[in-house]
Amino acid sequence: MTDTLAQAAPQAPATPPRKGGALKNRHVLGWLQAAPLTFVLIAFLVAPIVMIVIVSFWQATEFSIIPAFSLENYEFLFGSPVTYRVFLATFKYALITWALTLVIGFTVAYYLAFHIRSQSIQIALFLVCTIPFWTSNIIRMISWIPFLGRNGIANQTLISWGVIDEPLEWLLYSDFSVILAFVHLYTLFMVVPIFNTMMRIDKSLLEAARDGGANGYQTLVNVVIPLTKPGIMIGTIFVVTLVMGDFITVRFMSGSQRANVGRLISNDIGLLQYPSAAATAVVLLCTVLIVIGILLRFVNIRKEL
Repeated sequence: MTDTLAQAAPQAPATPPRKGGALKNRHVLGWLQAAPLTFVLIAFLVAPIVMIVIVSFWQATEFSIIPAFSLENYEFLFGSPVTYRVFLATFKYALITWALTLVIGFTVAYYLAFHIRSQSIQIALFLVCTIPFWTSNIIRMISWIPFLGRNGIANQTLISWGVIDEPLEWLLYSDFSVILAFVHLYTLFMVVPIFNTMMRIDKSLLEAARDGGANGYQTLVNVVIPLTKPGIMIGTIFVVTLVMGDFITVRFMSGSQRANVGRLISNDIGLLQYPSAAATAVVLLCTVLIVIGILLRFVNIRKEL
């Protein structure tokens, strides 16, 4: 009887687990998981940038570097008209290269995404676009020199066709050759994000636009381009930042007759003027960040990341 009453008696509810302890454990676990990547970012990204900023305020002579705080590097940088001409040339290269790579990259991506039905053929053609990237940038860049030279293939072909009577001097060691090399080197960085975005577009939207009476141009402007904006913006960030930081291309393809900010930094390093080079690098970094910040105001690229 006693056992029966004991079994029938209501059992006390079990003590619920403490939510605070579970949340604390998950919080600690999250920090532990993020610690390796955080360490890598601090060691290889934040720390070098901080060192560049610190060195940019040091003084330098022809024979030594003086670790003393000074603004003379920035005063010289912003007080020299050469700086503004070099930055203007850098923006010119970036803008023209961006426009050309956008046209080429959008056209190639549009063709692959909407005109090639077979996925295997899409992959094969996309791999064909990446073949030039199997070699180094310098090899691909230098390969234009014998083609564009005074006695190169381009001039000889134009002369043999009767298009020109004498070789064109502006084909090589000019702004034309620099921009041509930039477009060759960085077009793929525009093709990939645009193609990736276009492949996510629902094809039924295009069919609905056609059923609604829209022609090809209207469908492109009102459907494809708005949905491709994130990919265009990602490609723009890649191309603009790469062009603004490049210096090898300008040096080789202009025959050292043109300059950009990268060349300015490279020349200072060659002269062992590290504080001056650091100051120029800081200004370039701030300029690029401002440009990226302006670009990100026009479209939200988080859904593509």
